[in-house]
Amino acid sequence: MNDTSTAINAIVSKLRAALRKLGVPRPYGVASDVGTYQFVVPSAWIDIEEARTAVDRAEGALRSNTLSTAWSSANVAAAITRQPFLPDEEHLWVQQQRAPLQRVWRRALLVLSEVSVRNGEHELGIQHAADVLAAEPFDETACQALMRAHAVAGNRAEALRVYANCRKLFRDELGAEPSEQTAAVFLSILRAE
Repeated sequence: MNDTSTAINAIVSKLRAALRKLGVPRPYGVASDVGTYQFVVPSAWIDIEEARTAVDRAEGALRSNTLSTAWSSANVAAAITRQPFLPDEEHLWVQQQRAPLQRVWRRALLVLSEVSVRNGEHELGIQHAADVLAAEPFDETACQALMRAHAVAGNRAEALRVYANCRKLFRDELGAEPSEQTAAVFLSILRAE
């Protein structure tokens, strides 16, 4: 056995002793097999994975019109992803985790917006969609949700203004028009009596 192996064995032995002191039962802790070590935990709950699963569940429930499940699952995803991910760290891998978590948060709020609108809670639906659009001004799904929420709340003029702002932003920043889907929402609100 070389010096490195001896040092690693000593560290693993101390780690196992510390885990026993903490009351971690066997077979959990540090396991070894053919010169490798593995940390084994009884049942780990990983909040990021739960948020991703919850938002998928929320969107599925919304599609199947199971509003209570959509609402509760979206709230779980939003609550988890609302918390900053390692706020004091600026490593590349940390930054790479933040963007997908922001997308999960935005997806959750869009579900909450739709559920709120369907339940007649128009102001709440407007607020959720507006929060998403404020966080990501180029999110056309958020623009569509905000237009629909204003229209259902009876504020057609505000719904049309949301589209005008979206269109101006796209023209000024991208030299492009919003998608056909966004234009279709606008036209349906414009033509509504």
